[in-house]
Amino acid sequence: MSSSASSMRSPAALRAAIRLSRPDQVLLILVVYAVGCAAGAHLSGEVPATGDALLVGLTLGFVAVSVHAANEYADVETDALTVRTRFSGGSGALLDHGLPAALAARVAQISGVAAIATLGAGWLSGRIPGTVAALLVLCLVAGWAYSVGPWPFSRHGWGEVVNALLGGLLLPTIGALMAAASLAAALLAFLPFTLLVFVNLLETQWADRTADRAAGKHTLASRLSPVRFDCSAAPRRPPRT
Repeated sequence: MSSSASSMRSPAALRAAIRLSRPDQVLLILVVYAVGCAAGAHLSGEVPATGDALLVGLTLGFVAVSVHAANEYADVETDALTVRTRFSGGSGALLDHGLPAALAARVAQISGVAAIATLGAGWLSGRIPGTVAALLVLCLVAGWAYSVGPWPFSRHGWGEVVNALLGGLLLPTIGALMAAASLAAALLAFLPFTLLVFVNLLETQWADRTADRAAGKHTLASRLSPVRFDCSAAPRRPPRT
C-alpha cells in the first residue's frame, strides 16, 4: 500500500473529511430547507409528512457534502493563497493535514452516490415527489458544475448567480413543495431571499478576489472594482446663522 493511500485512511484523513464537508454550512442549508417547509405549509395549509421531509433533508445533506467536497477539490490552489474567513477560502483541511486533493474528490463521489441512492429510493417508493426529485438532481449536478467540469461556473463569473439560485431559490422551494405548495408560488415567495443571498455571496467572495485572480478563477467578485467615495470632497452646507 502506498504512503498516499494509507494517509487517506488515517484518523487525520477522517478529521479532514469532516472539516471539508463544512458541517456548519450543511446545518445552515438544512435550516433554510426547514424554513421552506414552514413557508410551504403556510402557503398550502398542509404539513409535510415528517418521515418524507426527513428523507429529503437527509438527501440534501448528502448533496451539500458532495458539492462542498467538489469545491474543496477544485479550489485547493486558491485556498492555499487566500486568507481564510468563516464563509470563504475553503475549510483549509487538506492543507492543514498535508493531504492530497484526491481525498476531497473521494468524499465528493461517495456523498454523491449516497445522495443518488437515497433520492432514488425515496422517489421509487413515492415518498419524494417527482418535482422535488428533479430539483434535487439539479442541485447536485449544478453544484458540481459550480466547481468542476468543462466550464465551471465559479471560474467564469457565473458562480455567485448559480449559487444564489441554488441556495436562495431552489433549496427553500424544495421544502415548500414537500408541504404541497405550488411551484410558482414557492419560486415567487423566495425570489427576494434569492437576491439577498446573491448580495451576501458577493460580500463573502470579495475576500478571496486576489487569490482567485492569481489562480485563474475569474469570479464575478474578482471582476468588479470597488467604488470609493471621497467624503472630504463632497460639498458642505454653509453653517446656519
